[in-house]
Formats: sequence, structure tokens, C-alpha cells
Amino acid sequence: MTFLCSIAARRVKIIRPESNGGTFGFMWRGGVHGLVSGDVRLPVCYNRTHSRGQHTEATPSAEVDVKRLDGEDTGIVEVVMRRHKARNALGHVFISQMREIITSLSCDTASRVVIFRSMVPGVFCAGADLKERAAMNNISADSFVHRLRTLMTDIASMPMPTIAAMDGAALGGGLELALACDLRTAAYSAQMGLIETTRGLLPGAGGSQRLPRLVGISLAKELIFTGRRVGGQAALGLGLVNQATEQNQTGDAAYTEALSLAREILPQAPVAIRLAKEAMDRGIEVEMTKAMAIERLCYSMVIPTRDRQEGMAAFLEKRKPNYTGE
Repeated sequence: MTFLCSIAARRVKIIRPESNGGTFGFMWRGGVHGLVSGDVRLPVCYNRTHSRGQHTEATPSAEVDVKRLDGEDTGIVEVVMRRHKARNALGHVFISQMREIITSLSCDTASRVVIFRSMVPGVFCAGADLKERAAMNNISADSFVHRLRTLMTDIASMPMPTIAAMDGAALGGGLELALACDLRTAAYSAQMGLIETTRGLLPGAGGSQRLPRLVGISLAKELIFTGRRVGGQAALGLGLVNQATEQNQTGDAAYTEALSLAREILPQAPVAIRLAKEAMDRGIEVEMTKAMAIERLCYSMVIPTRDRQEGMAAFLEKRKPNYTGE
């Protein structure tokens, strides 16, 4: 069975066109394929990475690292931000390490849910590294922000569900990172906001587009025009986060909520989840007729899977399904 994957690569050639209900394949640079039906194109990743669900220790020099949970949590992966001295500011090294991790995880079928979390107390991500930015000329600054915008697009294009666990401040590019995720949890004490206008800028890594789609255009304008910061409880009321809770003594209440969400997602059929995400993410950007065509195409890709057969069998036999992602 094939899996949907990031579409950051460019299409380079069509391969093996087939008369199959108007659907055929095409290849993207980097081993990514897709399906076409009328005006609808869906990328599909044929690469399989058979990663074990082991606990992965952090590399001492890493600003961003990966931790794979094991046991009953196998399939949950954490992207861990640990740039302590700079409060997880988005600098050159941080962005490069994050992009490498996202590229690897995006075609890893063993990764079913990804949680973005911080190991820096009181901070999720403080946004762009302004010390690095101050040394850039206009051309370099534009190029840097383009890299950052591309990173957020790559995160948003990850095929599996992603969750941002905000146990501390998520400001500017830090909130844009969270907005690129599918779901967000926050501690009440966490401060978040797109504060770029207070620095003579505007959100440049997707925030001006993702925030209106999440909370509505009028509220997004208010938040961006004022550069307002909101706490986790207020963010919940605004629809900015999915869940919010009081901070605990260990400072990881939002992570605990994110892990609970991931554990709810984990038992479900991974192929169906990835295709459901693709259908929603692509369908929301087009008018209803094309959106329905996208849903139909995604649904047609679920029908021949073993997981669908397993789901039906488990229902009839009154037992829990055992999904394998095939």
C-alpha cells in the first residue's frame, strides 16, 4: 500500500499512465509519486522506512532531535527542541536540523503520530533568532525567511498527524511552527502570539495565512494588527489550540495532553488517517465540487487496503482491530 507524502519536491515526469478510471501516476523529485484524476493531483510516497519504535537518545550537540517511543507507544515520535541558550530561536543550525528531521519522518511509515515539544523550561519556541537576523542584509534576510517559510510548509505537509505541545512561550515564528501542526495543546501559562508587527514586520512563515484559516479572518487581523499575546486558556476560547490545561509541577502539562491525544490516534488505521488528513487539507483550499473529487480519490485509495478488511472483520467479530498500515 502506498502512503501520502510531502509535495515539497517538484514534478519532473509522468510515469506509467494507465487507463484506470481517469487516474494515472506521476513522479516527483525525491521518489515521490502521485495520483491524478481530472483536476485533482495527490502525491504519494512509495518509500518505506522500516524504523523500529525504540527510545532514541538525544545527540548532545543537537538543537533539534528525535525520540521514538516504545512499547505500547510505538509509532509515536517526538521532535524535541533543545536550544537552551537561545530559547529555541529559529537560527540557521536549528532550521537545518529541523528540515533534515522532517524530511526523514515524512516518508517513514513507522511514524504514526509526531509531537513537537520543547525541553527548554518555559519556552516552546521564541521565534526567529534576531541576533542572527541583525547581521543579515536585505537579500539575506529575504532568503532566510523563505527557508523558514519552506520549513513550515514541509511540517504542514507531513502525512501523519502532528501535535504541537506548548508548555511555554510560542511567539512569532514559534507560533507559526505550532500553526503548521494539525493539533495544538497548551498550558494556561503559555504565552503565544504573532508579534511581528511590534518589530516592524509581518508574519512571514505562514502565520498570515494559517491563522485566518484557523480562527477566522476578523480575529486573525485583530491579533496580528495588535501583536497581542494570549495565554493558553484564552487561546482555547479563540480556537487557537485544541486543548489547554493548568501547568503541572514538572512543567510539561501540554506535552502530557499531547501524548494523550497521540495515544487516542495511535490505534486507528494509519492509512485511513493519512488519507483523511490529505482529503481535509486539500479539500479546504478548493471549492466544494473539487473537494468532493479529492475525497472520492482518497476514499478509493483506502478500499483495497488490508486495514479496511481488518476493520470490517473486527467489527463483525466484535473485537478490537489490529491495523498494520497496509
